[in-house]
Amino acid sequence: MKLQTKITLKKPSKNQISYTSKLLLLGSCFSENIGKKFNYYQFQTHQNPFGILFHPKAIENLITHAINKKKYVPEDLIFQNERWHCFDAHSNLSSANQNELLCNLNATITATNKQLKEATHIIITLGTSWVYRYIETDTIVANCHKIPQKKFLKELLSVDEITESLTTIISLLNLINKEINVLFTLSPVRHLKDGFIENTQSKAHLIAGIHQLLDTAPKNIHYFPSYEIMLDELRDYRFYAEDMVHPNKTAINYIWEKFSETWLCEKSKPIMKEVDAIQKGLAHKPFNKGSEKHQQFLKKIEIKIGTLKKAFSFFEF
Repeated sequence: MKLQTKITLKKPSKNQISYTSKLLLLGSCFSENIGKKFNYYQFQTHQNPFGILFHPKAIENLITHAINKKKYVPEDLIFQNERWHCFDAHSNLSSANQNELLCNLNATITATNKQLKEATHIIITLGTSWVYRYIETDTIVANCHKIPQKKFLKELLSVDEITESLTTIISLLNLINKEINVLFTLSPVRHLKDGFIENTQSKAHLIAGIHQLLDTAPKNIHYFPSYEIMLDELRDYRFYAEDMVHPNKTAINYIWEKFSETWLCEKSKPIMKEVDAIQKGLAHKPFNKGSEKHQQFLKKIEIKIGTLKKAFSFFEF
């Protein structure tokens, strides 16, 4: 008896992800979930330097500013609720100190420029087509920072606007890194605060915009169906967190397994098993920390870490 529909996944003919790959993940909170998996297995990964970015325009702005090495100045900031914020970045970067925020933004832009030049793969996860335009400057923002909604206009990006933004992203990346592989995916997180119908419309625009791009895109532009796996293979609320909006741990692990099968090269799999064993060993809580048995256990882990670090100097446990 068949109790589940399966998404057909195609492995890329080349340029799969390995331990020599350098990854940059940008986008919605689901990219953070996948980024944590890469970090756990010790891949060379950077993620969301400006924090979570939900829509394509915010990601386009970050890449534009990073490539142009934008220098942030006090006029780029806004003061709200006793903290300084930047409309280009998530509130996680906000600070009570203006100079601290400016230094952080400018250092991050410089680091992102370097990461874009060196990356072999960039994974972009789009979350929503809904954007907010700050009325005072007539600009679309990445985050509203709990500023009163009356100061913004809420807009839905059209399919053509999304395709245009993604096309710009590809063109910008090709300016500084012609070898980079770009992997788009759609976040399975439901933005129900916009409304059920509005969330569906938003996701539909993103899917249509991505595939309109893919119709004419070169071979180094790809799509991974995270959203479709959640919708069609995991069609049950038991795969959602308590908020009924975010995928739960089981769903994230399932989608990661599908991603691993498709995008991670076979040579990396044995190393991942070794890393996993070490991570579980380090997380183990002993009954008696001072026992000889536990000390021997720790020494074995230390030897395993040393062996791996000889082959992969960037590993950090």
